[in-house]
Amino acid sequence: MSKAKGSRTERELISMFYDTGTHIALRAAGSGSTPLPAPDLLVGGKGRVLAIECKAGKDSRYIKKDQIEELTEFSARFGAEPWIGIRFDRSNWQFVKIEHLKISKGGNYFIDKDIAAKNGISFQELTGVYKQEKL
Repeated sequence: MSKAKGSRTERELISMFYDTGTHIALRAAGSGSTPLPAPDLLVGGKGRVLAIECKAGKDSRYIKKDQIEELTEFSARFGAEPWIGIRFDRSNWQFVKIEHLKISKGGNYFIDKDIAAKNGISFQELTGVYKQEKL
């Protein structure tokens, strides 16, 4: 995934959180560009704090082991819930806990549409905000 596409999907998710009226999100400036752990997004609302690593792609994504370790460390130290946010092409966002990811032979993590469908939750489930969909 290109850096521009990654930034675009992160901004999309920030807007979605803001539009709930109950949550607010910000992009972590250091994510991917500093040796210190930092998630892609930090979200607060309804008494919860979420640290989210965002991914987008066609059918599946590998996530480097160190990214998961950093998300875990940041979340523990900050008091946040660690989540992987994934949006496959032409699909809605799904949010998956780290323990539901698969580990590849090389030690990296892996997520695909099946894992997200089986173990993920929707944006509405994550935020507890349900809006009437237009028919």
